[in-house]
Amino acid sequence: MAGPRRGGARCAAPRSGRPRPRLQSRARGAARNRPDRIDPGGRARARGGRVSEASEASDASRPAEPTEPAEPDHRSADVVVVGGGAAGLVAALECARIGLRVTVLERRDRLGGCVARIDLDGLALDAGAESFATRNGSVAELVERLGLGGRVESPNPVGAWLVWGRGDEVAAAPLPKTGMLGIPANPLGDDVRAIIGWGGAWRAYADRVMPILRIGRARSLGRLVRSRMGAAVLDRLVTPISAGVYSANPDDLDLDVVAPGLNEAMTRTGSLSGGVAQLVASRRAGSAVLGLRGGVHTLVDALVAELDRFGVEVVTGAEVTSLERHRGDDATADGTTEASGGTSTTRGAATAPREAGTASNAGAGWRVRAIAPDRDVVVDARYAILAAPARTSRRLLTDAVEGWADASDWPAAASVELVTLVLDAPALDSAPRGTGVLVAEGTPGVSAKALTHASAKWPWLAEAAGGRQVVRLSYGRAGGANPLDGLDDDAVAALALADASALLGVPLDASMLRASGRTAWRDALSHAALGQRERVRALEDALAAEPGIEATGSWISGTGLASVVPHAREAAGRIRQLAVQDGHAPTAD
Repeated sequence: MAGPRRGGARCAAPRSGRPRPRLQSRARGAARNRPDRIDPGGRARARGGRVSEASEASDASRPAEPTEPAEPDHRSADVVVVGGGAAGLVAALECARIGLRVTVLERRDRLGGCVARIDLDGLALDAGAESFATRNGSVAELVERLGLGGRVESPNPVGAWLVWGRGDEVAAAPLPKTGMLGIPANPLGDDVRAIIGWGGAWRAYADRVMPILRIGRARSLGRLVRSRMGAAVLDRLVTPISAGVYSANPDDLDLDVVAPGLNEAMTRTGSLSGGVAQLVASRRAGSAVLGLRGGVHTLVDALVAELDRFGVEVVTGAEVTSLERHRGDDATADGTTEASGGTSTTRGAATAPREAGTASNAGAGWRVRAIAPDRDVVVDARYAILAAPARTSRRLLTDAVEGWADASDWPAAASVELVTLVLDAPALDSAPRGTGVLVAEGTPGVSAKALTHASAKWPWLAEAAGGRQVVRLSYGRAGGANPLDGLDDDAVAALALADASALLGVPLDASMLRASGRTAWRDALSHAALGQRERVRALEDALAAEPGIEATGSWISGTGLASVVPHAREAAGRIRQLAVQDGHAPTAD
């Protein structure tokens, strides 16, 4: 058997120095969301062997020919979108649908952001988001509009397991299903006692007879669970889910964000478990998440195809360095001049929860500068939408938006690394740990915080894998060092294989490994962190006073496509309304 392939993608860890971007005049030529291309983290997918390190050194080794500095490539648009992740692509499409000329600038060499693809052993796999929540129907609506409705698929309903330490041993049990974020609706249930024991169960049950003495709303998820149900529920049940879903400690999570309605349900029922039971009973029937046959990354391919159909200009590999107000006196509505200006009168739309604003900026638009491969790019646009990650967006907004100095204490961004393994392991055919495993902190001999048995979770992948097993492990806990830092790809694959063996309860060795890949996600700022709602509200207030600019993305909207998609559409909706009012939109939609 040939040695396993190694693959990897550093999706949000910029290298120092000037990037090597690539320009495209239309979305048709855009990199189709494949982390196997060289990305800013400097790692490329191995092609038939070991992973290769990509850097500027390969070009720098050639003798440099002296050249004159090139003039900036000056472009004009109605709307410039900074960031080609899911939020940016959705916002761009919403604007283009009414005839606005849109330019998208993306720092990486691919589109889609955290909706990404990795190719291993002939399989096209999700390297980021693998599902979407059904709670508001926004993603399902987008999927239908893009012609992907026939590819929607439900996951295997068997459910996931939990693994924790019992002395020096590793214990495992199915995750209780009648709960919310690990908080049990029935603390004395057999599935709960199997994890926290009788002592933990009786302590949790005390919640039922403990009066709710607090005045006001509970804010911290962790503090609420600890006070009402005790440490066993918090450490064994709630913390693993918080780490897996939000990459955060439950003490730092805003209860109203991660569990909307729970405060009110507690008041109605008189207990935390009663409130959870009431909310669980009100859930709609059916799976809480769905996927797409072929992978969620195919959503990006469909979005890019639509952008191409509407003539959206996409520039990949372009790192935006500045955003500023620009007054283009010679701009025309048909875009025949280099600079474009506009008149912004009112702000706000029916889709937006905030108040509409009024301002006079006749002839004022936005100028965006970006580093490009052969020459820099300057885009003058009437309107701007920032859909980049938190660090980039906040830097640009600080310079561009008056009244928002970004002086607030924003939380540190999380870092998560995913390792995907393709295995020849018939012992996993029976899915011994269901669709995956959540890991309690401190579990002996295990470094991963979660594992997804992807080929057991998704029927389409089981069929495509043809007997092979695909598992994905997640590393990096809030406030701690990433155990993969400093490891080369062989060492990472070996560690992930050992973790998978321990978590799945099946002996696995290197002879079973067909391929492995790693993907690092940086700058993931949780919208669910305590105080984040107030910080976002301050930003929204500042934006409301600055017509013609919007910001969107998971750092503002919340984690997951079900949060990102509607927020991006709302942001684009306000720009569309301004364009219609200003007379710059050829068609109303």
